[in-house]
Amino acid sequence: MTLIEDYFRVRSMTPDDLKLALSWAASEGWNPGIDDVDNFYSADPGGFLIGELNGQPISCISVVRYHSNFNFIGLYIVKPEYRKQGYGLKTWQEAFKLIPGQNAALDAVLEQVKTYQKFGFKPFHSHLRYQGIISGTMANDLVDLKTINFAQLCNYDRQYFPGDRPNFLSHWINQPHGQGYGILNGENLVGYGVIRKATDGYKIAPLFAENEEIAEKLFLALACYAQGDSIYIDVPNINNPGISLVERYQMQSMFECVRMYTGEQPNINWTNIFGVTSLELG
Repeated sequence: MTLIEDYFRVRSMTPDDLKLALSWAASEGWNPGIDDVDNFYSADPGGFLIGELNGQPISCISVVRYHSNFNFIGLYIVKPEYRKQGYGLKTWQEAFKLIPGQNAALDAVLEQVKTYQKFGFKPFHSHLRYQGIISGTMANDLVDLKTINFAQLCNYDRQYFPGDRPNFLSHWINQPHGQGYGILNGENLVGYGVIRKATDGYKIAPLFAENEEIAEKLFLALACYAQGDSIYIDVPNINNPGISLVERYQMQSMFECVRMYTGEQPNINWTNIFGVTSLELG
């Protein structure tokens, strides 16, 4: 426990605290997955912080520590009635004590970009959230993600995510209200995607593929799981084939945020990232 003042403190979350924080995220319109307490907590149990005022939770933040060159800030929320009173800043400062001098990343809503720039974050590109209802189809070369060699999946994932995350991936592909598919070319994995039930509809996240054709097969297969409900996906605006894919199926852009880093942008191939994993975890 870290005492900031005698009446306000920031401490590590329990899973129940994270459940509360994700309910705040849902109230903010962030639309988390219904299994995200277990999913997120597995990424870094010590990286989720909650702020308490006189014992009552009023703020939260996460700093998932993948490695010293990539730490991701998310779930930064202060309850509306306690904003602009300094509690958010104190919560923020405690998070950065976990990653002193290390590179950090986050996805900023547009109106907060200038604020984060004051803390040393630099904008690199945007993520566009698309929403639509898709009639899915199942190609004959799809493989259930649970049947793919897990080490192979982790190695493939590492090409498109700037950190090792085996604990998270193990939870992500086995979550109760989700489905994942991969496509193999011979023995080589050439794409994978996951869809999960969210507070509203379903989210495809991530969607990594070697080309647009593979991405489309995965996209349509994952859409089958939603059974006609709304689907959401966060597409990097620097992936033109990704934008073309979702717009070809009449998905509409509804939200934009800006990926920002305090250091250099990771050297990964964004043209094969058709959907990011999470605006809260990277």
